[in-house]
Amino acid sequence: MSKHGRILVAMSGGVDSSVAAVMLHEQGYEVIGLTMKTWDYASSGSSSKETGCCSLDSINDARALAVGYGFPHYILDIRSEFGGSIINNFVGEYLSGRTPNPCVLCNTHIKWEALLKRADKLDCEFIATGHYANIRKQHNGRYVISKGRDEHKDQSYVLWGVSQKNLARTHFPLGSYTKAEIKSMAVEMGQLELANKSESYEICFVPDNDYRAFLKHQVEDLEERVAGGNFVLGDGTIVGKHQGYPFYTIGQRKGLGIALGKPMFVTKIDPNTNTVVLGEQEDLESSEAWVRDFNLIKYDNLNNSVDAITKIRYKDQGALSTVTQMNDHLKIDFHHKVAGIAPGQSAVFYEGNDLLGGGFLI
Repeated sequence: MSKHGRILVAMSGGVDSSVAAVMLHEQGYEVIGLTMKTWDYASSGSSSKETGCCSLDSINDARALAVGYGFPHYILDIRSEFGGSIINNFVGEYLSGRTPNPCVLCNTHIKWEALLKRADKLDCEFIATGHYANIRKQHNGRYVISKGRDEHKDQSYVLWGVSQKNLARTHFPLGSYTKAEIKSMAVEMGQLELANKSESYEICFVPDNDYRAFLKHQVEDLEERVAGGNFVLGDGTIVGKHQGYPFYTIGQRKGLGIALGKPMFVTKIDPNTNTVVLGEQEDLESSEAWVRDFNLIKYDNLNNSVDAITKIRYKDQGALSTVTQMNDHLKIDFHHKVAGIAPGQSAVFYEGNDLLGGGFLI
């Protein structure tokens, strides 16, 4: 019988999840490794060599590590669930003129559910991942996510959608470590190749990070359907033709293919008229935003209003704001204007290092 019980560890084959698994193993948990097959490039029409968490090499790396340390390893094929939910949403959001957040949806609706379902079958009390974040149970009984120690690797932003029920069974072994420390641990484990393994920051199912090519492959005749729309200014003045509204995102400046004598940015996308609105930097700025489909982490409700640091994208530094719960929406009043609020992206709220919750920008 193990010292701490049985735990199912999500292993991508990368250094983070591998060290997390070994760390728990050495702490006395009965570790079972699980690698999830979510996607393959053949489904996207790509001839590129697969890389990242879904590749055969990564699966083999995870299995080899598990065998070396003497704990079981399984592969779980969730491509059907992933495609039916994450891919459909990804395509649908772009066709609706929004910018999707697939990693948040995957964590919320696919990975945690798949992990816990398999954990139950394997009699595992807990699951663990290699995310750089922390988790604790506070006095009101709620499980709270807080930022990882390594501010450059903190991944709390993509975890706002995980439910309290699922957080109750979740461990984040890497939360109190820096990336450099995790790489050093891998070297000490004799895993030099693992420590030096390159990381992918791309969306796992989009080859070469080219989401436009991916959309064209997924949607028949997309180019013909959306080509020839207008670039317009805020007053409606037509200033040029674009390639199709799904191929642009809020805040985009490069790759517009139009010169107006000064830097111009995408400020609005209208799928109904296939129109892309351009403006200057100040036209991107706003002092308020609204959020739908939110999930609260630290408190079960906000009662009135709370002051929080709000991040509107993963690498955002965050801005001081007042967040007000209004029935099934949240209203964000920024204390100073912020630029580039993109519908479909996540707004995530923090109280100090603690994650208050998050939702999707409208």
